Amino acid sequence: MARMSPLMVVPPVLFAGLAALFFFGMQRDNPDALPTALAGKPAPVVQVTQLGDKPVFTAEMLQDPGVKLVNFWASWCAPCRVEHPILEALAAEGVVIHGVNYKDTDAKGLGFLAELGDPYSSIGADGSGRMGLEWGLYGVPETFVIDGNGRIVTRFAGPVTERALESTIRPAMEKAAQSGG
Repeated sequence: MARMSPLMVVPPVLFAGLAALFFFGMQRDNPDALPTALAGKPAPVVQVTQLGDKPVFTAEMLQDPGVKLVNFWASWCAPCRVEHPILEALAAEGVVIHGVNYKDTDAKGLGFLAELGDPYSSIGADGSGRMGLEWGLYGVPETFVIDGNGRIVTRFAGPVTERALESTIRPAMEKAAQSGG
């Protein structure tokens, strides 16, 4: 009978170890969560230009009482289309959402809103991406929950889905409301 080499055991053991790592990694509450160094800090500068007829998003609006969202989006962003109905539903509930059209043309951004609806209380264009850089943007879409003191409670990178809304956004909005928002 042939003897089994100890090296023959290594691949299955490595595979089992990697499978366990992947399994436990997928069990996290929010695998898409990207931490932000800005949590608990005042929101960074707002640098946008006029986009359409809507009120221009300003830093002063972040100091208004109540919880609000800041949503970075673009017409060229497919996940932005996915999250848009949820943003529309939040706006219909009375949630204040400030929109930042990121690295897009005004015409395409306005066309996107004309096609899908406009959930934003105020809006602005960040054509150069400078504001996104200041806010530590990873990509679009990204949504920040801001309290009534203008402080960032959380950041959500990726499209706001029903799951993300219930597991991340709404709990952050409740926390923001309790912190003086």
